[in-house]
Amino acid sequence: MKITESQRLGLAKIEPRPRTIYCSQGRVVLATDLEGFIHHNPLHGLFVGETRMLSRYRPLVQGKPPQMVVVSNVEQHSSLGYYVMLPPGRGTPDSGSGHRQPVSEETVELKISRTIGLGIHEDYDFKNFTQKPVRLYFEIEVEADFADQAETRRRKQHGRLRKRWRKLTSQTAELSFDYQAAHRYSHQGNRGVAQFHSGLTLRIEKCGTPVSLQNDRLHFDIELGPAGSWHTCVKLVPLFEGKRMLPLYGCREFLGSRNRLERQRDTFVSESARFETPEAATLATSVTAALHQAKLDLAHLRLPDLDHGERSWITAAGLPTYIALFGRDTLTAGWQAAIASTAMMRGTLEELPKWQGKVENDWRDEQPGRMLHEAHTGPLARLNYNPRSRYYGAATTSGFYPVVLSELWHWTGDKDVVKPLIQPALRALAWKDRYTDLFGDGFYDYLTRSEQGNRNQGWKDSGDAIVYEDGSQVEPPISTCEEQAFVYVAKLRMSEILWLMGDRDLAKRMFRQAVELKKRFNDRFWMPDKKFFALGLDSKRRPIKSISSNPGHLLACGIVDSSLAAPVARRLLKKDMFSGWGVRTLSADHPAYDPYSYHRGAVWPVEHGSFAMGMMRYGLVDELHTIARAMFEACTLFDYHRLPECFSGHSRDSEHPFPALYPKANWPQAWSASSLFSILQAMLGIYPYAPLKVLLLDPKLPAWLPEITIRNLRVGRAAADLRFYRQGQRTHFEILAKRGRLHILRQPSPWSLTSGPGERLKDVIESLIP
Repeated sequence: MKITESQRLGLAKIEPRPRTIYCSQGRVVLATDLEGFIHHNPLHGLFVGETRMLSRYRPLVQGKPPQMVVVSNVEQHSSLGYYVMLPPGRGTPDSGSGHRQPVSEETVELKISRTIGLGIHEDYDFKNFTQKPVRLYFEIEVEADFADQAETRRRKQHGRLRKRWRKLTSQTAELSFDYQAAHRYSHQGNRGVAQFHSGLTLRIEKCGTPVSLQNDRLHFDIELGPAGSWHTCVKLVPLFEGKRMLPLYGCREFLGSRNRLERQRDTFVSESARFETPEAATLATSVTAALHQAKLDLAHLRLPDLDHGERSWITAAGLPTYIALFGRDTLTAGWQAAIASTAMMRGTLEELPKWQGKVENDWRDEQPGRMLHEAHTGPLARLNYNPRSRYYGAATTSGFYPVVLSELWHWTGDKDVVKPLIQPALRALAWKDRYTDLFGDGFYDYLTRSEQGNRNQGWKDSGDAIVYEDGSQVEPPISTCEEQAFVYVAKLRMSEILWLMGDRDLAKRMFRQAVELKKRFNDRFWMPDKKFFALGLDSKRRPIKSISSNPGHLLACGIVDSSLAAPVARRLLKKDMFSGWGVRTLSADHPAYDPYSYHRGAVWPVEHGSFAMGMMRYGLVDELHTIARAMFEACTLFDYHRLPECFSGHSRDSEHPFPALYPKANWPQAWSASSLFSILQAMLGIYPYAPLKVLLLDPKLPAWLPEITIRNLRVGRAAADLRFYRQGQRTHFEILAKRGRLHILRQPSPWSLTSGPGERLKDVIESLIP
């Protein structure tokens, strides 16, 4: 589908979860209504470690909520709200103009400033803008429930909640909540009593008047002279995993703080690659704005408790639902964002071996060598109501871990970092070979063993994601096409690392297994009548013929025979698959298609990062430019140029000038943010090989992005500033600066099928292996 001038973007703006303001950093998420309050909404609250600590939290003046003027985030971790009220018992007659309200002529202002840095610091500031003294009473309504984020509508776990009120000084007091719960569980041989302990302290400081606690309300009597002001601080200190999370920000400290979270974020933003363009008449400024916001979103999703160092850390998967460690999500985000920084890639690769499966535990879908799917910290997981505190039900993580390890090797060339991670990668592949070829036919399957496990465990893991051509559900075990491709590229990449590390015999074996899998795959999964690959094989080893987005990942992995690549890419861009904003997860002609469905019709930005790399790999430049433009134009629909987790598959046409949203889409989502870096890397043909101090470039810029500059692109210990620009139909590059030893060459990557004989790493390896 070509995008025409008649499909201009106009004034459309889309906001995921539009009735909620999110203020967050790391494990802490404050979700309020549009007035900045927590009141009678199961989706709102103060969530820490996936636990809703506060279920009600709002200010009251004279017993009523103040009139909101404006509330907005300052940054992702901070917000500011302005509220106004008339002095009690007074009012100003209307001026007769029809535009003035009494409150605008005699105003008492309440300003609420919030910053999240481990704990939360709040400032409540009253200002009397009238010429007469004002007396009022101010309250903060507080209720705590410590519900899991998955049970805010219907409670499952119940513990003992203790509340304690202490007056410390005339200006200081504390309201503390302590929650403890226990659960006797028995799941498929897993038995015991699980304990959960959490807490929250509200510390009132610098209070302008004495404070008391009256019926779940903090109460203040306030007197304001003409032009007078009143202030108090409220510090919210959560207890998470036995540690008190003290706020790192001070009063009204929106800008200029140098606490450790700020330093970490500044380090990431300043050291990661930067993107610039002089263009104003094209899409270029939206591209750079989206890339900059993506960096900020990844930084704010950082989980500080899982840091492995200043340049080795982990991002949560998405706000607000996925503030936790997810194996495949963090691997994908780290890989896709490598052009900006390798910090997330390294942090994830160093963290996941700690969680790697050691025993057979059916309830957790755990087996030796299997990589983690998710690790949740909320009460339901910690109390073992479900296995999600340590759950392994994803096929993708184990196959993709070795691929991302090879990417870290290519970007850093750091043998000291990479070498200790080789054995976890090999154990993950050994798990694939031992446990997931259930039919002995050389293809990799999934089947949960857990009574509470994920039914589908491929890339599309929702319960209804995998459907036959007639719309009926496919029963596991299933061999989805992309899982074969991940193992193929994992073994190919590991053969390279093992060869260079000196384990030549295992390298040869891995390489031969990859070559044999590729041939076997193309023979069994290709559908000549549809000129496309099957979604998968069912339990009777029949092809699942539904047309889906899954085969797009085959291009990125290089498992597709070169003669079949163009038909696959072009099929993805036919009208039933390409909405104009992106590739749908399932064909719009399919009987099970639903534009709102998570995996049966929605558009996922993360997939397009992979599609882009695959299209560049096979030299499909026009197709690459089509999906790249769609994604960057989609960015312009959303505030801050921030892509959501997914959006609807409605066609981009005169009846649908913009798409709808998946109703519970996370925003920001780590791998949606990271996908933009991957798309840009594909268009610029960037391929690092730090072990040889080489950076290969093969840029192909479209007309809508005629120039872009990347500063501080890091390869190994070197860095470069590069300007890319179009002249006519050809893209050129200029080396603006170079720091450290780095050879920069114009050549397709050695993994690319557009490179010439002898340039391909595959050719080099084949020449070494008899």
